[in-house]
Amino acid sequence: MNTKESYAVVTGASQGLGKAFAENLAEKNINLILISLPDQNLKELSLQISEAYGVKVLYYEVDLSIQENVLKLTDWLNASFDIHILINNAGLGGTIKFVEATHNYINNILQVNVMATSIITHQLLPNLLRQPKAYVLNVSSMAAFSPIGFKTVYPASKTFIHSFSIGLREELKHSNVSVSVVNPGAMKTNLNVSKRIEKQGFLGKLTLLDPDKVAKACVDKLFRKKSVILVNPISWMVMRILPIWIKLPLMTNAIKREIEA
Repeated sequence: MNTKESYAVVTGASQGLGKAFAENLAEKNINLILISLPDQNLKELSLQISEAYGVKVLYYEVDLSIQENVLKLTDWLNASFDIHILINNAGLGGTIKFVEATHNYINNILQVNVMATSIITHQLLPNLLRQPKAYVLNVSSMAAFSPIGFKTVYPASKTFIHSFSIGLREELKHSNVSVSVVNPGAMKTNLNVSKRIEKQGFLGKLTLLDPDKVAKACVDKLFRKKSVILVNPISWMVMRILPIWIKLPLMTNAIKREIEA
């Protein structure tokens, strides 16, 4: 595929899995448009990747929890670029008693995880359909396969992403656009995150993943047009096989230990 003048869009690209996606795509000589919140050193990262891999890297800083911002972003992308890859990686989570959560906390998770992913995909789809080959990767979570106390909204939002991706893939199966979804566990994005997840006990350690390895596996399987991308088969099997009356209290107690710690 000639990617010299087309671009891959990666949201949530400033760190963790999003940064790993960007670096992996750049290594394959794919131009990038990186999206992240303001004040996340996105300019520096863009320059670093461009110099290291010799590709074009543009960046756009924006709060995706505001629908008007999302539409401005997609208008700019469609007016300026040919896009053949979209990776919807941006997402918000959190651990808190639901009664103690603010309405802004709840709204932001739903707006970024559900609204932004859906609208970005919808608005960029005509652009993707114009390309010889195009790919969409949505980042869901292992949490999509079980409700979890003390997280409540986050797993529900990721269940939406999983279902949305599979449905859209079926709708587009005779087109040039391939849609994939990945359901990773927690990421070793930094030392604090790793320690926090490890406090959940066995389940936390079981699902803790390295972002670089996840990104590499995802990009490889994305281009092979896999529907559901597995990056942690053991935790996938546990979450799919265990009945809800076992995994719901199991997961909730693990999260409760994290709060207490």
